[in-house]
Order: sequence, then structure tokens, then C-alpha cells
Amino acid sequence: MKKIGRILLFPVGVVVLLAGAGLAYVKLALPNVGPPPELTIRADSAQIARGHYLANHVTLCMDCHSTRDWTKMAGPMVAGTNGKGGESFPREMGFPGQYYAPNITPARLKDWTDGEIYRTITTGVSRDGRALFPVMPYPGYAKMDPQDVKDIIAYVRSLAPIENKVAASESDFPKNFILNTIPAKTEGGKRPDPSDELAYGKYLVTISACGDCHTPVNDKAEPLPGMEFAGGRPFPLPTGTVRAMNITSDETGIKAITKAAFVDRFKAYTNPDYTHQVVGDDEFNSVMPWTMYGGMTETDLGAIYTYLRSVKPVKNKVERFTPKSKLVAMK
Repeated sequence: MKKIGRILLFPVGVVVLLAGAGLAYVKLALPNVGPPPELTIRADSAQIARGHYLANHVTLCMDCHSTRDWTKMAGPMVAGTNGKGGESFPREMGFPGQYYAPNITPARLKDWTDGEIYRTITTGVSRDGRALFPVMPYPGYAKMDPQDVKDIIAYVRSLAPIENKVAASESDFPKNFILNTIPAKTEGGKRPDPSDELAYGKYLVTISACGDCHTPVNDKAEPLPGMEFAGGRPFPLPTGTVRAMNITSDETGIKAITKAAFVDRFKAYTNPDYTHQVVGDDEFNSVMPWTMYGGMTETDLGAIYTYLRSVKPVKNKVERFTPKSKLVAMK
């Protein structure tokens, strides 16, 4: 019997050994995206202006890496917080851990090379070799035109330095291992000519990460197959839970919305007469950074609309908002 036991234990031991070796490889050898590129950006005013446009109105770096005022509609950015970091992405939002947007002002990045910032944006690997959770949508940024990435870096370098130490992010098991397998080497993409509205719109939707919020996810924060852009992903806010709307061309999405109405919906937030209304307890608010996206040109917003009308329609009627009092009553 002892001999049989030893025979049976051998394959179990081999499996355990291989599993341990695999976990050690994932944890110690990955991510492997190579060294940061040798890169020195000598920015001019035009490059900084282009980076400002992208970081504030397209890729929305300033959305997550600044402070938003959730007492007002659409959570406008608080003046003077550009890039200071600290925004929280907690487990309550469906994330497999607790994540914080770091400080990206020169107060923190002054010792980073341009190549290290470039690698972080496009591969999700930090200066010290850590893999970042893709709440920063680096899989989309990986497809960005290298010049657009450089313009963003030029703008970030121009921010006022703000001293603000942000808590370290942490991932739950097994995501703390899986995370290391996500970053990948990239050569970037190419920004299409705006005259090719469909291709240009796809590019903008990709680097704006529209799908990240408008696609529902499972309990591992992975997109649900076949539900791309179908909405329903919940976001808890102080007044209740808001859900991303369906932006496919289905009748439960944007089928009835014209291009002009789509563009005007964003541009309303940049109207000089617009003021962000104060949101009371239990009242609807929106996690959508309307004011930031509203700063996009009408050409860019129109291209996004054209691309969204081309994606597969998905029937998914979304309950947009559940007040806090109702959520409490449901517990």
C-alpha cells in the first residue's frame, strides 16, 4: 500500500511543481515588453497644444488623473488638480482589487525619461517594471499613433508640479498573477486621415476607450463576449448607481439619434452659458465626463458617431440609474 501511495503521490508532486514553476515564471519573468525606448521629446507649443487636446478631450488622461466634483452634474474637473492623481477605482465598481490613478505631474515624473513614460502609456509597464491594471486603457493606447503619444507626453511635462502622494494599487488573487500576462510589445498604430470618417472614428473610439465603460464585464472585470458597447456597466456614485448606456445602433441604443443630435449632446456642455447643476441626494448624476469629451471638435465627434453606427447592434435596455435610497432599501 505504501508503494502504491508513493506512486500516486509522484504525479501530484509533478503537477504541484509545474504549477509552482509556472506561477514563479509569471510573477518573476513577466511582464516582458523590453526596455523603454531611447526617446527625447523637444516639444514646441504646437505639440503641447495637440497633447492638451488629446489628454483633456480624447484619451482623457486628465479625467482619471485629476479630481472631479461629484456634487455637480457629470463631475466636472476641479480647477488646479490637473494630473495630481488619487482617483479611486474600487472593488465596488467591479474591479479585482483597489486601484488608484497616480500623480502624473512633474512633481512625480521629473525623474522619468520620456521613453519610460512612453512605455507606460503604450504597454502598461511602469518605470520599475510593474504591470499596471488596465483601468488605464493601455491596450487601446497601444494602437495610438506614436506621434500622438509623444504629444501627450509633451503636454504632461508642461503641467504644474503638484506634490500629492497617492496610495499604491493592489490586485486580488489570481489577478495579481494574471496582470503580468496582459502587457505586450507594440509598435503603435497610425492615425487615419479624418476624411476616412469610418477608420478615423474607429481610431478615436479606440484611444478614447469608449468600450471600457460601455461594455459590461464579468466578476473578473473581463468584457462580456458579444456585448461590446451594449451598456449596463454599473458605476456607484454618492447619490446612487449609474449605468453606462447602450451606444450600439440598436433601438435600445443610439438608433434614433442623428449625428447632429449626437454632436450637440456633447457640445451643450461647452456652451458658454452652461453651468453644472448641483446634484442633490438621490438625484441622477453621470460618470460620463461630458465636459471633457465636449471639447472635441465636431469633426472628431461626428467620426465617432459614424463608427458607432457601424458596430453590431445589441439589444440591451439599460436602467440608467438607481437612487441611493432604493439601493439601501434593497439590502
